[in-house]
Amino acid sequence: MRVDRRTFMRGAGALGALAAAGEAQAAAAKGKRPNIIFIMADDLGYADLSCTGSHHIKTPAIDSIAAQGIQLRQGYANSSICSPTRTALLTGCYQYRFAIGIEEPLGPAAPDGIGVPLDRPTIASVMRAIGYRTKLIGKWHLGEPPKHSPLHHGYDEFFGIIEGAADYFRHHMVMGGKDVGIGLAQGDTPIERNGYLTDLFGDEAVRTIEQAGDTPFFMSLHFNAPHWPWEGREDAAVAPTLGASFHYNGGSLTKYKEMVEAMDQNVAKLLAALERSGKADDTIIIFTSDNGGERFSETWPLTGIKGELLEGGIRVPLLMRWPGRIAPGSTSDQVMISMDFLPTLLAMAGGNSGKAGTFDGMDLSAQLTGEAAPITRTLYWRYKGNGQAALRDGDWKYLKLGGKEHLFNLAQDERERADHVTDDPARLKAMRLQWDSWNAQMLPYPLGSYSEDVRDHYADRY
Repeated sequence: MRVDRRTFMRGAGALGALAAAGEAQAAAAKGKRPNIIFIMADDLGYADLSCTGSHHIKTPAIDSIAAQGIQLRQGYANSSICSPTRTALLTGCYQYRFAIGIEEPLGPAAPDGIGVPLDRPTIASVMRAIGYRTKLIGKWHLGEPPKHSPLHHGYDEFFGIIEGAADYFRHHMVMGGKDVGIGLAQGDTPIERNGYLTDLFGDEAVRTIEQAGDTPFFMSLHFNAPHWPWEGREDAAVAPTLGASFHYNGGSLTKYKEMVEAMDQNVAKLLAALERSGKADDTIIIFTSDNGGERFSETWPLTGIKGELLEGGIRVPLLMRWPGRIAPGSTSDQVMISMDFLPTLLAMAGGNSGKAGTFDGMDLSAQLTGEAAPITRTLYWRYKGNGQAALRDGDWKYLKLGGKEHLFNLAQDERERADHVTDDPARLKAMRLQWDSWNAQMLPYPLGSYSEDVRDHYADRY
């Protein structure tokens, strides 16, 4: 179904405001709701977990989420880069409907005061409306305080970094040898705290669990690991010497392994806290990534990296645990994308996304719990860097990359090597027109908008 953008935006905020009071009253009537912990890694590749195929990284804690729940082999990020995916996750919509979503990624050159519209229902605000205590720990990257802090988009509490990256010890972006930006913050206030950033976020998550009372909580735990700069716990002495956080001359497979395994150890602390507090059986846990992997990632059997609309740039790990509702050790080929989490988790919490607002994402709760068979999806992507476009319609994928069009059957060839562009021209044309029709409903890229072009970082590949 195609929805005119103006109609979409007009209806979204009104529905959300209208539903809040009724949903909150319904919460008490339906009994205790499950706690929800949404964990998102930053730049983690599809095969960077033990359970998804890593050859050298060990992630027993994260793997346990899949072992005790479900693993989706066809989980997608809304974008091949960070802040657009976070826009889609927050709003439950294609990020291209919002000015902030077409900054790829959000950076210093973006218009002042940019952010998700303040009247827009979010994954946090719809949970708060039905009685949840909401908290974001970790990376925000969706606008600056005071106007566009997490506290103005549905979160009751925030502890994390405002910008898109930070040194793991200095807790700021570093440019020209100097700390820049707001960096680490508590609520809307910049703060100083000693420690390795991944551990700080994990410790805050543990405190939140231990201090939670009977009110159900929705916790977004957005690690910045394993995003650059390439620093492990023992690299505190390196941090003052870095001239810039980008650190493109650093890193290694060994260092990347350390960073991912540090994140896994913090997930282990979180899981242990749930057990100690007696909340493990009443908590939904999700683990995923904001986009495909960077230079040290594994994406096998996929090809492509962060910044590309090949499968390796947009397909991500997706694991979910819900004791008593999701069968342990389940696997699924259900296609799911970042913007689906809002309506899906709202439904799992007993809410109603139809009353909460208008969303592009779908409620897949029945598919995840095994109450319904997988359904076919039609999903769209675009990315200004290298003029990219993609459409997945069932098993077929249309891809435009570097000025060339491609056509793949992902059920037969998820590595995207058997190109049907010449032997099925009718399908190619139809899918091109289908993508064009969808794209006409989205915001155009403004002149001068920024896209982090993969060619800037991987020139040897082009």
